[in-house]
Amino acid sequence: MGFNCGIIGLPNVGKSTIFNALTSAGAQASNYPFTTIDPNVGVVDMADERLEKLAEIYQPKKITHTTMEFVDIAGLVQGAAQGEGLGNKFLANIREVDAIAHVVRCFEDPNVIHVAGRVDPKADIEVIEAELMLADLDSMEKRLFKAEKLVKTGDKKAVEEVEFMKQLKDMLSRGEPVRRATHSEEEVLWLTSYALLSSKPVLYVANVAEDMVGRPNAYVDAVREIADIEDAKVVVISGQVEGEIAQLPKEERREYLGGMGLMESGLDRMIRAGYDLLGLITYFTAGEKEVRAWTITKGTKSPQAAGKIHSDFEKGFIRAEVFHFDDLMKFKNEQAVKSAGLLRSEGKDYIVKDGDIMLFRFNV
Repeated sequence: MGFNCGIIGLPNVGKSTIFNALTSAGAQASNYPFTTIDPNVGVVDMADERLEKLAEIYQPKKITHTTMEFVDIAGLVQGAAQGEGLGNKFLANIREVDAIAHVVRCFEDPNVIHVAGRVDPKADIEVIEAELMLADLDSMEKRLFKAEKLVKTGDKKAVEEVEFMKQLKDMLSRGEPVRRATHSEEEVLWLTSYALLSSKPVLYVANVAEDMVGRPNAYVDAVREIADIEDAKVVVISGQVEGEIAQLPKEERREYLGGMGLMESGLDRMIRAGYDLLGLITYFTAGEKEVRAWTITKGTKSPQAAGKIHSDFEKGFIRAEVFHFDDLMKFKNEQAVKSAGLLRSEGKDYIVKDGDIMLFRFNV
């Protein structure tokens, strides 16, 4: 699994339409709130042209892409933190995902009801953010109540963590999402255990009308202004267009996109933005049996990368034989790469790079 991304937003912003287009999973999409009650899950292959080029060279029996899991979570309404709409059910589903794709309505259509009766991306985002922070604030207050009892025992670490919790509580009280702050390594560990909703990295997905693809859009500009404040990514996508693309055979999709002045689909742009958001990279294993892509985080060392394949590879790691995809493309085959001195033997401290092609040696 590459990573999983929860698709959230107000009702009727196009969440399920985009989810259907991206995953072809057939989630129900209708013009009324709470069409999605239990989260729908769709797993899609992550497009990577490098895999296809590797397959041309190795002629493997099998090609395996890394994947991305989309979770279509029920639409949120104001008051969810107090149980309005689907309330706590919605919020609990968000806690399980790695990142959030926040779909924001950036189109006008009198036939599609907006829960607030108007199209206002800034207000929509503020509603969602407020509910996430209110839920987090409630969670932190409960944690603080329990943690402060431990402080009385004189536990030094407990004292430090209580101070950290107070900082988070103050931040949330000011209306600032937790993800905007920077933290020490120890604080990151604490924060991870809290599973706070506003700590999740966010990708804003501006859903535009089909005839507005590639054109200036004041609604999208409003989303970008908010994203810039927290250094978040914005992907502009049309649920309508992606739905049409999803119905086409793969060989016809590029021509369709070209006719609209697009180089790639919304799915591909979401994946790239998501990778960047979570600091992910891809390495490859390649041979006659299989060419395969693997997702790891930036900074991963070779034993941990090997562990992605199997835990025994990490435990018994000896070394990794490594060369880069770009060098293979230049020299056309593995033997030529080796002859050029570009196939290296790397040890436990080697930090894997995006596009590395790796063979792991290990003891059983």
